[in-house]
This record gives sequence, C-alpha cells and structure tokens, in this order.
Amino acid sequence: MIDRTTLALPHGDLALPTFLPDATVGVVRAVDTDDLRGAGIHALVMNVFHLMQKPGSSTIQALGGLHRMADWPGPIITDSGGFQAYSLIRQNPRFGTLTDSGIRFTPEGADRPFQLTPEKSVQLQLAYGADIVVCLDDCTHVDDSLDEQRVSVGRTIRWARRCKDEFERLLAGRRGGRRARAAVGETRRPLLFAVVQGGGVPELRRECAEALLAIGFDGYGFGGWPLDAKGQLLHDILAYTRSLIPPEFPMHALGVGQPGNVAACAALGYGLFDSAMPTRDARHGRLYTFAADPRAAGFTLRGTWYSYLYVEDKKHIKAAEPVSPFCDCLTCRKYALGYLHHLHKAGDTLYLRLATIHNLRFMAMLAEHLRSAA
Repeated sequence: MIDRTTLALPHGDLALPTFLPDATVGVVRAVDTDDLRGAGIHALVMNVFHLMQKPGSSTIQALGGLHRMADWPGPIITDSGGFQAYSLIRQNPRFGTLTDSGIRFTPEGADRPFQLTPEKSVQLQLAYGADIVVCLDDCTHVDDSLDEQRVSVGRTIRWARRCKDEFERLLAGRRGGRRARAAVGETRRPLLFAVVQGGGVPELRRECAEALLAIGFDGYGFGGWPLDAKGQLLHDILAYTRSLIPPEFPMHALGVGQPGNVAACAALGYGLFDSAMPTRDARHGRLYTFAADPRAAGFTLRGTWYSYLYVEDKKHIKAAEPVSPFCDCLTCRKYALGYLHHLHKAGDTLYLRLATIHNLRFMAMLAEHLRSAA
C-alpha cells in the first residue's frame, strides 16, 4: 500500500520522509545492524550492479537473501545500477557498452563480463528479496548534450516498460505462494519505482514523466546527477520534476544526502533520500552537528541550522564535551570529542564506527524532524 506519509512494505512500514544510508554491497561500512537500529535508521539502499559482482547472486541466495545475509529486518531498496553504468561506461568506454538491449560491462580486475538487462535487473532484485525494486534506467549528467538526453529518455522509457512487464510476470508466478501467505496475514508485495530522466531539459523531463505515469508504477525517482558542475543542488529541475508526478506517489531523490539538500528536497515533496556522503564524511573526519535541539519546540530548518565539525582540528585535543549536546547517539552519550580526536589521529578503527554512528543519527534526527513538521 502507498500513501504520501507511509510505505507499507513486506519488511515493515516505512514512514516518510526518511534517509537511507547506502549499504551498497550489503553493508554500511564500519557499523553493524545493531548500530544502524540504534541510530534510528529504518531502511537501507543496496545496489544490484555491485551485488551481482560481489558477493554474487548465487552466494546471496545461498545465504538466504539480502535481509538474512546482512541481518537487516527492515525494508531494503535495491538500486538498479543505472547510475553505476553511467559512472563506469560513459566516463570509461573501455569498460563496456550501453545499448537498447542493456548494459554489458567488465569492471577493472574482473575475469569475465557481466550483462545487465532490464529483465535481469528486476529478476535479481526480486530474488534478493528487495522491498522496493528500481527500474533500470539510462542515467545522464545535467551537462550532457541535448541529443544524449533524448536518447537517455527514450531508452529509460523503453527499459521501464520491460521492467514492469518482467516484474508483473514474476509476481504472477508467486500468486500461489501469496495465497498461502495471506492465510497468515503476509500479503504485502514489493513495490516498483521508475526513474525520471531528462537532465536539465524541462520538456524531456515532462516527456519522461508522462510516459512513465502512463505505464504505471508505485513510485518514482529523480534520475541523473542532482548537482550542477559547481556542486549546487539543481533546485529548479528537482522542483519541476516533482510537480510532474501526482502528489499521491512517493518520490525518491536518488543520491541526495547533504543535509541542506535533503531539507530542500523534502520541502519540494520528496520522501526518500539516499547517499554515501554522511558515512563517507564521518570516516574522513567531518561530523554533522545541529545548531539547536531539533526535538525542541520552535526548531526550524532556517538560517544556519547545522554545521560541520572537523574532528582532526587541534582545538579538539582536550575537548571533554560530546560531539554535540543535542545528539543522543551512542557516541555522544559515552565518549568525549577529545577521545574521537585521539582515535582519528591514531588511525584506530573504533573511530570509524563511532563517527559513522553519529552522522547516521544526525540524518535520522533530521528525518524525524521533517516527519514531525510535515
């Protein structure tokens, strides 16, 4: 079931807006699932493009699917790999080809080529146990030429139709099993999201959105790199794309994870966000802090409502206070900022875990505020 505030998924209800950390190959680096739950994370994003390579589909199935393999009880979104194909092939043509048939690629160091078609992407995502399946799309950068954007939109629409046909075919094959599960109340099915491409061209965004709406999906994603060449959020095109999709459908701002950008996109009506940025920043010494308690009455996302703390700064050597007085994460409850500075300087892996927990809790608290303020 779908509404504007909650997704009813096979592995639980997912309240929106929400931030999903990237567990690309089945793990959020440096933390385990108890850490994730403790930080208030409710869902994860994993990537079929990478998972089919490592650990491989047969291994995932032998280990019971993604949820059992990773010990994650909540929802999982599996990204299709369109963006990864863009990154690998468009920027390094020697690694593969991208045609109407699909994507053929040989990552550096691989001993064999891989083939990813719209049908295979859906097959793998459902076999892995995904709660939300994302259609394979042809990703572009906003600065790509108009001709490239047109090709991307046409291919994305055709691939989306093939993805839906395969999704429905596979679900139809499960009907007997679903009837058996219905007897014990297990009737929820995975959802299928399509991705709206078109770069920075409004007419192409409209063409793509209208075609995808005519095919019919459970939700939609903003496709393509969400930042311009200067790293600024493509606010106008994000707003326009959201306006093309009726408000009853959830939209995923794919790859958006910088706190200010999450807040801006949530104000536009986007409900799902994912990015490796918060965890990567944590590992590299950049921690997020609120300027005031986000749970307090009167807190707003206006002005300077958050800042970055650089843990390697010498001024933190003897800091006895936590990273943030407004954070209730394990790191801030138990450890001084000066201790994190010491761990970072010493290169100890405990720093990676504690810093990652803190930034994830920040993102979870931001999502909690966005939900309460909606």
